[in-house]
Amino acid sequence: MVVALKQEEMLRLAEKAVSLAQRKGVDEAEAFVYQGLTTSVNIERGQINKSSRIIDRGLGIRAIVSKATGFSYTNMLESEAVIEETVIKALNSAKASKSDKDWHGFPTKKTFSSVEGAYDNEIVELDSEDLVNIASTMLDAAEKTDERVFPIEGDAAASYLCKAVANSNGVEGFDHGTIIECSLATIAKGEGEVTPACFEFNIERKYDMDPEWVGKEAARLAVSALKARRTETKNIDVIFTQFALQQLFQYTLINAVKADYVQRNQSAFKGKIGEKVASEIVTVYDDGLFDGGLRTWKFDGEGVPQQKTPVIEKGVLRNFIYDNYAAKKEGKESTGNASRAGYLSTPNVEATNFRMMPGNKSKEDLISGLKEGLLVYFLQGAHSSNPASGEFSVVATPAWKIENGEIVYATKGAMLAGNIFQVLTNVSGLASNERKIGQLVAPWVLVENVKVVGK
Repeated sequence: MVVALKQEEMLRLAEKAVSLAQRKGVDEAEAFVYQGLTTSVNIERGQINKSSRIIDRGLGIRAIVSKATGFSYTNMLESEAVIEETVIKALNSAKASKSDKDWHGFPTKKTFSSVEGAYDNEIVELDSEDLVNIASTMLDAAEKTDERVFPIEGDAAASYLCKAVANSNGVEGFDHGTIIECSLATIAKGEGEVTPACFEFNIERKYDMDPEWVGKEAARLAVSALKARRTETKNIDVIFTQFALQQLFQYTLINAVKADYVQRNQSAFKGKIGEKVASEIVTVYDDGLFDGGLRTWKFDGEGVPQQKTPVIEKGVLRNFIYDNYAAKKEGKESTGNASRAGYLSTPNVEATNFRMMPGNKSKEDLISGLKEGLLVYFLQGAHSSNPASGEFSVVATPAWKIENGEIVYATKGAMLAGNIFQVLTNVSGLASNERKIGQLVAPWVLVENVKVVGK
């Protein structure tokens, strides 16, 4: 991989930008330096078709003048003249903006916690040939599983990410991490039928991959989706895998516990701290320090230490998640949930590792305990869910019908309709197969009495 900017260089750059902004007359300043180095190979139509290496570096600056915020960024870090110009743009932007009565200053300096499982030098040293081998292993495994399977797309990628932050209140910090991932989407063809795309992947912060399993599992799912049948309209028990749960939670539950949504009256949880909002077996933490978590860092996008925040404990709502702005608006402390798109944006409230605690049942136990139910792997249309009310209407594809404790056939055209907050109260089973998918860390979840609409 390309040699990265060193810790000292990134911190020096952030501190220099803050100092320069102060000399230009801002009341407060913050500089955020980001660097991402990614090597990847892509799969299209069953073939490895290209390799790429992306280097993204940049500096974002927030300037505060009379409680008004200005922001500017640049990816030209080698030019001091450009950095000075970026500072001036942020300053001018602040001067042209309206004062915000709810602005109460940048965060102050705090000690960062140590994190585990977020960096692996072996990933940094991988090259495109190593990634081609990973992709080839996936493809071979999928094609050998069943001749009816056709891989349509996928990739293998290795990333080194690092960030530095400094502000005029004395905050300064540097952190780095790695990510390794491989994924494969397949379809199966048989007797004039083509299945929906079935997807599987591995993504880790350490070099702990099983591309052969990814290929086999993507193929197995596709084959099992053949000979799909229509399902009838009725309320039945549904097992949500992590894929489906992540898609559903991303646009409903996670937004409902963000403090800015609550403050804008866009959360059904407003005023419900201390109240029962879910089944007693549901416990959720936002854990920014989770060992090996995909969003585990020492500090968030503003230099506030990340932490483990209880969100729901045994069904009771305990906390919302905050960035610095939303917290100070209520006279509270940030929970370390300021997220930003590298150097390109100002922070916003976002979950880190949104962890739904697992149970002690195997996934086979969940299935075998159902007289009738549906196993849902993926959802379409979750983005149209209503974050304020929690209402959703999604297509479950692919999904599998369960009868008398066994998976009997794939379904097609099944829609799930309901309310995420009702879903939470109807959770009756949790598997032990915890898995990381994006923000979510969760097991398979059994929910009773979900409305399934057949076509």
